[in-house]
Parts: sequence; structure tokens; C-alpha cells
Amino acid sequence: MLARRVIPCLDVDKGRVVKGTRFLNLTDEGDPAELAERYAREGADEIVFLDISAAYERRGTMLEVVRRTASRAFVPLTVGGGVRTVDEMRDVLRAGADKVSFNTAAVRTPSLLTECAQRFGSQAVVCAIDARRLPRTDDAQQRWEVVTHGGRRPTELDAVTWAARAVELGAGELLVTSMDRDGTRSGFDTELLAAIAGRVRVPVIASGGASGPDDFVAAVRQGKADAVLAASIFHRRIYSIADVKAAMAAAGLPVRTIERPAA
Repeated sequence: MLARRVIPCLDVDKGRVVKGTRFLNLTDEGDPAELAERYAREGADEIVFLDISAAYERRGTMLEVVRRTASRAFVPLTVGGGVRTVDEMRDVLRAGADKVSFNTAAVRTPSLLTECAQRFGSQAVVCAIDARRLPRTDDAQQRWEVVTHGGRRPTELDAVTWAARAVELGAGELLVTSMDRDGTRSGFDTELLAAIAGRVRVPVIASGGASGPDDFVAAVRQGKADAVLAASIFHRRIYSIADVKAAMAAAGLPVRTIERPAA
């Protein structure tokens, strides 16, 4: 079994890392390059950098901020937000990213996933899916709707159906965020994760709602996630990456060992 990855997330707005609840009420959490360096040192398997206002503001990714971040964190870096073309993906990769995440642009132009996968390989193409629960009617199966533009615009797309299509189009990985759980520290939406993981054969990253190490275990065990992502609990030092990995290892889940410096 492959090691399960633990991934800190840097939601970046105007060059600063921010964090809110359900994508609202943002608070400043620090400098992205400084946080990325800290997380790499503390044992992060990867880092995700999301320029959360790029799509809404209709601008490209802040490449200089990406360069600063990549230069200080020697672990794989996924960058998302504001990438709308193959050439823009090339620019982000040249700035230091290992993978590029598409959300709003992929919904608007699904063929972009295919074009980028053909140019750079599907392993470099991540489809981010921000999903919110829809009211359950009678005995109908639970459904989730895809939301774009940093959580501002509903799409009427079924999240599970869109996940399967995104993989068919070329996405090599899915970053699945529960809007209902984001920033609430109420645990990952394992039902959403399991529904998507059961439909695709690419890695699924769980995002939205982590409150403690047990939630990461549940995301893998119940949600069938291949990787787990969190922001506020790491930014605010509520738990460390080592705490999370220790809990996962204790639960029998394979994780990459954190090498600690000699005393």
C-alpha cells in the first residue's frame, strides 16, 4: 500500500496566507514562503498553494509569490488559481510548481484538462472540486453540487459525476473540498470522499473540516482518500504534521517517516 500523504494547504489572497470558514471571514495566517519552509521542515509530504481570489478577480496566478514559495520548500508543490490556458500552466510550472490545480477554468472549459495532460502529463494535472451538499429529498441518494469562483458561484454540476468526467478528460488527481465543512473543524465529509473515490482510479485528496488527527484517519479509512489536507490546525499549531502522522501510523496506515534532526 502506498504511503498516505499529509498536505498543508496555503490559501493565498493578495500575497498572504489566509483562512476562513466556508470560504468566508478570512484571517491573515502569515507569509506563504515562510509557512511552506516550515511545513517542509516539519515533514509535509507535499504543499498545496491556492491563489483563492484569482478566478474571481479574473487575473493570473501571482507567479512571484509562487517562485518565493517554491524556492524555500523542497517538497512537491501544487499550485492552483488563475490558470486558464496551457501556456499559463507552463508559466506556473516554470515558477517552481510540480503540479497545477484547475477548478473554475476546468468547469468553464473542460477540454483544458485534456490539453494540459497531453502537454505536461496527467500526473501534473489536478482537478480541484469544491462541493456543497444539496438537501436530500425523500429516500433519494445524497448529492453534492460543484461551486466555482472561490465558493461564490453554484454550477448545478453533480460533484461525483464531474469528478469522474474530469478523470476521463485527463486529471491525474482530485482535490475534493467540502464547502460545508471548510474551516468548521467538524471533520471531513467522508460520505462525499467515498462517493468520489468509488468512481475514479486516481488519487483523491481530502480537504475541508479537519479538527484533529482522528479526522485524518477517518478520511482514509471511511472516505477512501489517498491523501489528507488541512490548513488552520497546522497554521495555528493546534496539531503538528508529526501528530497527524503518528495517529495514522498507530491506526495501521502507511506514512512517510519524519526524520528528526540529531540532538
